[in-house]
This record gives sequence, C-alpha cells and structure tokens, in this order.
Amino acid sequence: MSVSSPPSEASEASAAIPPRVVARSEHAVSRSQIQQEALKVLYRLQGAGFLAYMVGGSVRDLQLGRQPKDFDIATDAKPQEIRRIFRNARIIGRRFRLVHILFGDVVVEVSTFRSEPGLPVEGAPALLIKSDNNFGTAAEDAFRRDFTVNALFYNIADFSILDYVGGLEDLNRSLLRTIGDPQVRFREDPVRMLRACELAGRLDFTIEASSQAAIHDLRHELGKASPARVSEELVALLRCGSSGKAMQWMLDLGILEVLLPEAYAMVSASERGLGDFGRILPTLDKRVAAGREVSDGGLLAALLLPSVLLRRFDIEALARKALRREQLAALVDEIAAPFVKRFALSRVRTQQTTDAIKGFLRLCEPHRTAGERHSAANKDWFPDALWLFELLAEATSEGFEELAQWQAAARRRPVLASGELTVARPGGERSAPPRKRSRRRKRR
Repeated sequence: MSVSSPPSEASEASAAIPPRVVARSEHAVSRSQIQQEALKVLYRLQGAGFLAYMVGGSVRDLQLGRQPKDFDIATDAKPQEIRRIFRNARIIGRRFRLVHILFGDVVVEVSTFRSEPGLPVEGAPALLIKSDNNFGTAAEDAFRRDFTVNALFYNIADFSILDYVGGLEDLNRSLLRTIGDPQVRFREDPVRMLRACELAGRLDFTIEASSQAAIHDLRHELGKASPARVSEELVALLRCGSSGKAMQWMLDLGILEVLLPEAYAMVSASERGLGDFGRILPTLDKRVAAGREVSDGGLLAALLLPSVLLRRFDIEALARKALRREQLAALVDEIAAPFVKRFALSRVRTQQTTDAIKGFLRLCEPHRTAGERHSAANKDWFPDALWLFELLAEATSEGFEELAQWQAAARRRPVLASGELTVARPGGERSAPPRKRSRRRKRR
C-alpha cells in the first residue's frame, strides 16, 4: 500500500495545480437547468464578494444530460459569513459543518471549501476522518473529494467548469475513479465504497481497476463507519432506481458478504428452486422509477423478506405443519434483530420494516373474506405490506389472483385528503363519508 503525504504537503501540492477551465461554449451545463433557489444563492454570494461554485453531483448529472436531485454549492465564505448574508440560513453538522438555506420546502446546501484534515496531536496518525472542518481553497477542496466525476465546479461568474482532477475525461469514459490513492481514500471514509457501488450502478459506469481492488481489500473497514451514515447510504441506494446493478457491484467486490449477508437469500433461493427472488431488486427499481411511494422501512423490508420466507420454509418442512401467526411474528423479529443492530435503525424504521413483513405474511394467509380484507386494508402497515406483495408477485410471477383482491381492498381504503377523512373508490375518486346526524335532546 502506498503511503499518503502529510496533509500539509498534500494541500500544498493540490494548491499548486491549476484547473482545466472549460468555457460555456464547450460544456453542456446551462443556467436554465439550475434550480432557481440555487441560482439565488450563487448570485448573492458572488455579489457579496465571495467565490460561488455549484459542485459535485449536480454538475456531473447536468453534463451527462441527467436531472440532478440536489444542487449543492461550495464557497470560500465561512459558515458564519454565509449566515450573515442569508437570514433564512442555519448551520448544521459537527463532523462536517454545513449551511442550509431555506426557501420554503426547498433547501440549498452550502459548504465552505475544505482542505485535508489535520493529523491528531497525540498518537499515531489515524486515516479515518472523524472531523472535517479545516477550511481551504477551491483546489484543496477538489482534491479532498471522493471521485473525480464529483469534483467538478461550475463557476457562476463566467459560467465555466473548473476541473482540477480529470473529472470531465472520466465522465466521457464512463469511469468512476477515486482522487488519489484509493487505499487511503476508502480508509478515510469507508462509506465511499458503498457510494462507489451506488454511483456505478446508477450511472452505468465502470469502477477503475485499482479502486475495485481497494474496495475488495478494505471491505471490512465498513464496520468502522457510522451505522447511521451507512443506513442512510443504503436507503439512498434502494431509492436510486438502479439498486439491482449497485448490489451486483457489491456482490462482485465482496461488500455484500460483509454488509448485507441477508441479501444472499435472493441469490441462493433460485439455486434451491424456491422462487426467483433475484428479480426482487429489478422489480423494486422499476416501481421506484415509476414514482411508487413507499416508506424507508418498506424498502429495507424487501431485503429481509427472502430470508424470512426461506427460514419459514425450512422450519415448516421440518415440523411438517404451518407456523402460527405469533410464531411468524417472532421469526421476523429474530431475523430482523441483527440487521437492525448493524445499521442502528431508528425505532420508526425498525417498526416500519418488521410491520411490513409481518403484514405481508398476513396477506398471504388463505380464506380471507371481503370483511377481513377490508379490515386489514385499514391497518397502518397495509401499504408497505401490499408493496411487498406486489414486488414478490411480479418477481416470481405468482399470486396475481390474491394480489388483485388486495389491490381492490386498497382502492377502498380510507385516505386522508385536505385534513378530512375520505374514501378511495376503485376508480381513484374520493368521496366524503356520510356525516352522522346530530341528535337533538328532548325537552322535558
């Protein structure tokens, strides 16, 4: 493994490298594609005498002809200076201090240019970054980012793109490459390994060979990362619309074995002839891309569902009788427990995840009457349970008759609209339920 330079030397080296400046006529990023709130922040920072760049995934996606999810901004203004310029700003974060500028429901995230983190005063140097608030220059900020395609800056002053690290060339080659030594970069922040798989899957890029080797070598370093950050990255991966491709990268590079042993059930199930669970993620991606709403717990439940079904099959085959509802609930809790602990899931996400699977198992129970289906459809867990039923039915091409009955029950499910309880009809129309007549008291 190559040894990284001390932070001060690395910063001096990066600061000495001039960027490649790409004029507006030579790139695809246009102001008309940028969120209006982000443009307001860029122009106001520039008007106050500061550098103001749109950075990261927004520049990358616009250059690729994609619609960015967020429009992040980097500047040489310090957090307190940003706050003085914007009354609607608040400073957040400890490990990485950011400023959120609020425009109603729209949040524009602004960061100050960072330099390489300093070494701890006592003890041996530790690569794992636990604090990242050393401010620096634009060049230093570019060199401390994760991948070259995420280190492009759009300068609002002249509408040019600044490229310090060869990101535009890698975009053209559909290549994901770490900035600097990948062995060092992934030790600094192990979550970058998971992000590499998500980006490669979503953008349909190839991960550069030395980065692949480093991910495989350092996959166990993910255990040192913050479980909360890993769980957020996992949920983002499941919502990206290409989780199947991302998980394939995780499988190929050994991350799946370390991070999601439960997901192996999707692979092994097909080999055992127990259903094509491997189609769950592609089906999930199709539904997410179509705008299907589901809770974070419902997404995570899709990863655990094959493990639950396979364990249930083994137990019932051995006992030669079906498990009762309370036994199935206990089985779900048992399988979910290590998953919940590994990712430090919140109580809400844990409840959503386990309730979704338990609800799915209830939907699978036979001999449901119309009244029972109506009662189940009114439960809080029903939407996520139905989501799992739809996923499994489409992935395995089984259970469509039962699914149609549950979807009919869902169309009659009471929903909240404009603060008033309404009834959803099969055609999607909503009508208010009949109001109870107030009864007059009899006069004596």
